[in-house]
Amino acid sequence: MDSEPRIPEEGSPPGRHRVHSLSTPSGRGRRPLPPSINLACFLLTVVTTLIAGAILARDDFTTSAIGDVALTPALWLQGIPYSLSLILILGAHEMGHYVACRIYGIDASLPFFIPGLPLIGTFGALIRIRAPITTRRALFDIGVAGPIAGFIVALPVLAYGLSRSTPLPEGHRPGGIGFPPCPLLSLALAWQFPGLGPEAVVEIDPVVVAAWVGLLATFLNLLPIGQLDGGHVLYALSRRAHGMVSRLGTVLLIVLGVFLGGYHLVVFGVIWAIIGTRHPPVLEETDGLGAGRVIVALLALVIFVLCVIPTAPSL
Repeated sequence: MDSEPRIPEEGSPPGRHRVHSLSTPSGRGRRPLPPSINLACFLLTVVTTLIAGAILARDDFTTSAIGDVALTPALWLQGIPYSLSLILILGAHEMGHYVACRIYGIDASLPFFIPGLPLIGTFGALIRIRAPITTRRALFDIGVAGPIAGFIVALPVLAYGLSRSTPLPEGHRPGGIGFPPCPLLSLALAWQFPGLGPEAVVEIDPVVVAAWVGLLATFLNLLPIGQLDGGHVLYALSRRAHGMVSRLGTVLLIVLGVFLGGYHLVVFGVIWAIIGTRHPPVLEETDGLGAGRVIVALLALVIFVLCVIPTAPSL
């Protein structure tokens, strides 16, 4: 995920924002934060994902067990595979955005990792784009680079995690957390365990959970709403379509989340209903994307469909 500034035109009425110049005076964009903040956020996220990974590895989700792991650093080593896998996926996603910004000479921060609570250990990561996006091509490339990079890294992580997972006997229903599969995970399970019945249960390795979280982040970021990655891509393709799809998508997220039991969809829908679904203009709106980028957009759509997770985990 990335965040993008809106630079107001001098003399414009409050609440109306337009980018009016390729070269904005220094200091008008977002002020850079010291790298120590990036480092501190990263180290905190390492700790919280280590704890989450250790809890998943121990497969005991009682309050006392979670407390024991959180207060016993020696146990955190069990969470290294999960923590490393998840940070690699999220880091690849944000570095995709960052490298694309560097290519186009657009000022952007290094990734900020956001520590979170067990049982996942993080709320994701983001970069701060501190200057206006110059062209539609730049907007498209910056928006699509993150999800594709994160998805590419998630594939071998998922394959490795499934190689360490075990299908359970028919009728066996273990405790713990049930992670609803996305289409990609369903296909991967069918490939890894041929003949697996529709009611079968697989005891997955924590590394698969890391891949699952990464795929969930890819799905949510590719939603064609507001200034999400999918919103950037859609705006670059069609400014008019972005406004309509973004507003409708926010409503659908909330409605589908309520009916399907996907609280993550409801939360995302409410957030974007509050933030607003508008997208700031780029400096040059007239450049075309070309056939190659349209093909990449179709690839991003396929990735989006493969990563759709409409329901929430269950106990």
